[in-house]
Amino acid sequence: MCVNVDEKGPGVIPREERGPVLNGLPTTLPDVDPEETQEWIESLDKMVETDGPNRARIVLLKLLERARSHSRLGLSALTSTDYINTIAAEDEEEYPGDAEIERGIRRLLRWNSAITVHRAQRPGIGVGGHISTYASAVTLYEVGQNHFWRGQDAPGGGDQVFFQGHAAPGMYARAFLEGRLSEDDLDGFRQEKSKAGHGLPSYPHPRMLPDFWQFPTVSMGLGPMNAVYQASMNKYLTNRGLKDCSDQHVWAFLGDGEMDEPESRGFLQVAANEDLDNLTFVINCNLQRLDGPVRGNGKIVQELEAVFRGAGWNVIKVIWGSGWDPLLQADRDGALVDIMNNTRDGDYQTLKANDGAYVREHFFGRDPRTAKMVENWTDEQIWALRRGGHDYRKVYNAYKAATEFKGAPSVVLACTIKGYDLGTHFAGRNATHQMKKLALDDLKQFRDRLEIPVSDKVLEADPYRAPYFHPGIDDERIQYLLEHRRALGGFVPERRTKHTPLSIPEQKAFDGVKRGSGKQEVATTMAFVRLLKDLTRDKGFAPHVVPIIPDEARTFGMDSFFPTIKIYNPHGQSYTPVDHELMLSYREAKNGQIIHTGINEAGSTAAFIAAGSAYSTQGVPMVPIYLFYSMFGFQRTGDSFWAAGDQMTKGFIIGATAGRTTLTGEGTQHMDGHSPVLAATNPAVISYDPAYSYEISHIVQAGLEHMYGENAEDVMYYLTVYNEPIIQPAEPEGVDAEGIVKGMYLLSKGSFEGVGEDARRVQLMASGVAVPWALEAQKLLKDDFGVVADVWSVTSWNNLRRDAMDAEEQAFLHPEQGKRIPYIVERLADAPGPVVAATDYMRQVPDQIAQWVPGDYASLGADGFGFSDTRAAARRFFHIDGPSMAVRALQMLAERGEVPEDWPTRAAEKYDLLNVNAGASGNAGGDA
Repeated sequence: MCVNVDEKGPGVIPREERGPVLNGLPTTLPDVDPEETQEWIESLDKMVETDGPNRARIVLLKLLERARSHSRLGLSALTSTDYINTIAAEDEEEYPGDAEIERGIRRLLRWNSAITVHRAQRPGIGVGGHISTYASAVTLYEVGQNHFWRGQDAPGGGDQVFFQGHAAPGMYARAFLEGRLSEDDLDGFRQEKSKAGHGLPSYPHPRMLPDFWQFPTVSMGLGPMNAVYQASMNKYLTNRGLKDCSDQHVWAFLGDGEMDEPESRGFLQVAANEDLDNLTFVINCNLQRLDGPVRGNGKIVQELEAVFRGAGWNVIKVIWGSGWDPLLQADRDGALVDIMNNTRDGDYQTLKANDGAYVREHFFGRDPRTAKMVENWTDEQIWALRRGGHDYRKVYNAYKAATEFKGAPSVVLACTIKGYDLGTHFAGRNATHQMKKLALDDLKQFRDRLEIPVSDKVLEADPYRAPYFHPGIDDERIQYLLEHRRALGGFVPERRTKHTPLSIPEQKAFDGVKRGSGKQEVATTMAFVRLLKDLTRDKGFAPHVVPIIPDEARTFGMDSFFPTIKIYNPHGQSYTPVDHELMLSYREAKNGQIIHTGINEAGSTAAFIAAGSAYSTQGVPMVPIYLFYSMFGFQRTGDSFWAAGDQMTKGFIIGATAGRTTLTGEGTQHMDGHSPVLAATNPAVISYDPAYSYEISHIVQAGLEHMYGENAEDVMYYLTVYNEPIIQPAEPEGVDAEGIVKGMYLLSKGSFEGVGEDARRVQLMASGVAVPWALEAQKLLKDDFGVVADVWSVTSWNNLRRDAMDAEEQAFLHPEQGKRIPYIVERLADAPGPVVAATDYMRQVPDQIAQWVPGDYASLGADGFGFSDTRAAARRFFHIDGPSMAVRALQMLAERGEVPEDWPTRAAEKYDLLNVNAGASGNAGGDA
């Protein structure tokens, strides 16, 4: 709490300013007993007069704290309390561990983690690393390791811990003591390829160290968000009866600077709304971000307390170590608390970057009453006063309170020193985050403080190769930590992939949409939804499907799922929906299957990650199917999809209402002309742009087998589908199913009927909604100019590119294996004439394959911003419609001398190519 000082004296908060309880509490409630009310007021006045304001304040705070437990009172909770520990010293429990042995373990960890980074900075290597983050958080992690975090062999299942990314060297140091990593492994820190077999990734990267890390966290803000949805997924699995996760807890270790990311704070209300009491945030409040103080002019702990309390979280502050307890107990009139409240973070940082004498003068010396408290203390005693995050007993009690609290998530705000115990050149310094090695004198002092048995001679021989230290498996410290991990169910972190196999639906479930839509016009978005309905009729498969929708279910035609599999809500549905009499009524249920996150693409992606990695975290394979406006997927939450790839998430990502020109009337920010480009940059994403329902069926079936079958891979499938209704053709007899999955197949072979065998030839390639334009161009070319065109449906430009790149790499690096012909080269090898490609995306999408197309190649695309207009006008404006494809094909034939030079001009005039109002490609129907 920031207590302001005005002309009335210290501790007085003017009415117009924000106090510990926000001004504006309801005061208009009817007072049915004014006399009794007056007695309470007079009692308060008497207490202030006789016992002093500090005593009255304590009583009021306790009453407010108690009031919060009575939910029916409806009284606002405190948003900010004094800058002291939430748990009073007299309420603490005794520490259950051996304090001396654990101190010895922490010293070993401090040394080995720092040396891991230090050695990685030796000449000729210099790969960087971070020393100071873990130094500030050792106690926070070790209390969890020794007393709280359950491994995956624990009876109720393992806890999930999101480790702070920059603290990774500390986790490696612990694994070294546990015998899971060797000295060679530590020496491979940040050298994943040059130290192959021993390389360690810089941060928690499951894809790079798949038996160790579970959750990628160093892209700041994603850790907190994903932790919320991991805790939510645990309750989802429990409530749906798929696995009992009720004894598992999710821990997220975060930095106070990281909390400035909007993702870090944006999902707090989700955790509170769902009563995620299986979730604890531990925020390492060392008061520093990467370049300096988080809130030099303010108090980040108080700010975070207000934010979390306001969002409905249980807040536990761990600010001061045990050495402060007698001082606070002696602070009868609140002078010390007043100084604590009013000292800014920038000053706290400066205090810990100096010495005891400085603290005596500039902290305690600010008030004669507090100066007197320490007048008989030595400077060394003052300097030994620690912050709460370095006090194992304070941390233990905070964790215990957090795990025992029910009905809401908890956050532990733990104050620490960045660079703690690394020496005066590191501790609390602005540059400490960028400091990656220790000078010789720093090494010696560090060794002495930690009592590491390494001689000066060894350090002086090669300061860059200061040795790691392991006391041996029989050392009592090592035995202690191993015994505690065995008792808690195994090592943390640890990633496992063994899971129950997923029952993939039988062939008949995929055949329904292959029959086409008859006379009914159906968009590919609806075709996908129909396929999903058919798949969810399979009793073995259906429970594992997790539809995820960010408040667009009706747009995507998924409202029909509401009354059947229902929307997941941990509280069920306690209201009567306005449409309850309708067949497609909005239905929520505690065991609902649909995750409906609201207008929340980031949260939907986090839910997708949690569900798509459940095969690893919970041993239960889930099939998340996330549908969204394609423009708001990889563009808006691309960072999350990279984290999903890192976490080896599986599932289907459906970019609906796709394309630059298909979503009529919406305008620039809704028009997707580039999502396949963004998807192509993610190695874990397999991207498709299908045109017809039968193509979707083959792709989904292949995707399920690829991700969940016998030889499963850790990939995700991205499908773009459209909202333009067309007649969905039945699957052609003998369709090239292999080609559909690999990326292209011959959809319509050109006919020579009526034009002769010597007709000029072209190849037309298109994907998605552009395939009908290619068929239109095929007809125009033949009817108006006697040119025969073959039409290829390209289901995946990116698959074709990756296949070709793999073939080239094999020829380059392994010539002894012979040259493999890329699939696209093989398919087009005997296809005569130039090639024209078109999509509803920017040209960069079809240009992915340009260098491998035999012969002449031209692409058409919707480059530039989208806009509001009819589909036909937009396609004519971008010149990607059927007539545009025909004119471009004629130009290429004319350039080759195969048709008269004036044919392209005649065609352009005939089709009125420069007139947007002359466009006619596409269907004007369907909702936008």
